[in-house]
Amino acid sequence: MTDPALHPWDLDPAAARRLQAELRARLSLAWDGRAVSTVGGIDAAVPLGPEGQQVARAAIVVLSFPALEPLEAVTAEVPLTFPYVPGLLSFREAPAILAAWQLLQRRPHLLLVDGQGIAHPRGLGLASHLGLWLGLPTIGVAKSRLYGRHAPPGPAHGDRADLLSQASAAQVIGTVLRTRPRTNPLYVSPGHLIDVPRAAEFALRCVTRYRLPEPTRWAHQVAGGAALPPPPT
Repeated sequence: MTDPALHPWDLDPAAARRLQAELRARLSLAWDGRAVSTVGGIDAAVPLGPEGQQVARAAIVVLSFPALEPLEAVTAEVPLTFPYVPGLLSFREAPAILAAWQLLQRRPHLLLVDGQGIAHPRGLGLASHLGLWLGLPTIGVAKSRLYGRHAPPGPAHGDRADLLSQASAAQVIGTVLRTRPRTNPLYVSPGHLIDVPRAAEFALRCVTRYRLPEPTRWAHQVAGGAALPPPPT
């Protein structure tokens, strides 16, 4: 199955920023109540290729939901052609992620992405960009803040604080979510086809005993070369 192309990737940073502004207007931040029985996790690493060339290695894992049992994992490597520019991570990593997507036998109903959703200076982080491309609900689950301001969340599992736009204190763009007591919170923001409260709800329901939700935790390990456990029989 081949997904239709949203745009070309051979852009310079200035053109990429202009495109982000155009794509931001196409996002939908509403949840349609669809049934979710599988969730995907996405992460990417940047190892050196066999001849010393930098490549993006993307991993996508699929887990059952809500049981969170591993079902499938794929990886793909694509040579890097876009420079590292803060705020333009999707133009660097998404081609490898989309290559991995084409290898999946199971297409998950919802995606958790190691990166930002709308909690981004131009409102279009990696999760939002991928959501538009794939036409799926996506959630950005970031380990650090890129954009926005917030009060500190409480110290317990599930404590949270609103992540507010730096342009307008009335605009909630995500949730600062404590997933483990006395550990740094995660920055959860909707990517596409989901709202702020449900993005936080799904992220928290995907947490077990680790700080990271299981889909992105497994994707990070697989991107680094680990193997997914065999699916349940």
